[in-house]
Amino acid sequence: MAFRGNETENNTRHIVHTITPVYDSFSRVLILGTMPSPQSRAAGFYYGHRQNRFWAILAAVFDSEPGPSTAEKKQFLLSRHIALWDVLSECDISGASDSSIRNPVANDLSPLFEAAPIQAVLTTGRTAYTLYRKLCSAKYDAPFFYLPSPSPANCAMGMDEITAAYRKLLPLLR
Repeated sequence: MAFRGNETENNTRHIVHTITPVYDSFSRVLILGTMPSPQSRAAGFYYGHRQNRFWAILAAVFDSEPGPSTAEKKQFLLSRHIALWDVLSECDISGASDSSIRNPVANDLSPLFEAAPIQAVLTTGRTAYTLYRKLCSAKYDAPFFYLPSPSPANCAMGMDEITAAYRKLLPLLR
């Protein structure tokens, strides 16, 4: 499994993020989630829950499928100058519930910002946005924006509505 942690009461675990970020020296947009879900941690890559809409949204935005493998997904992102990581390096969390997060510790994003000309940060979900604003934004010059969560838990928004919100990527990548 791609995580380390200790279980506490109420199925809350202390999770240490071990999935490496995706970026290169050409990345211009950084997409940040909060913390990988249990399914993503088990798969060892981002947005691994089969019902998560992240990869389908990007496929619709760019009119191109990323492919099923981790290597194909990384190439899909990098070829579009997108970096991908999470706001948190560790926290206490119950399952994949962002609302259960306690004791958050931010990832040190400085190596990524030093290596790539990041022009904007996009957060996937309200919790990622709030945590980035609170724990990280003062350290980095790039403007940051909220995008709706692609999680299956965000059932209030349909695929078309979420995809329209993610189309913000296109102008940022030109």
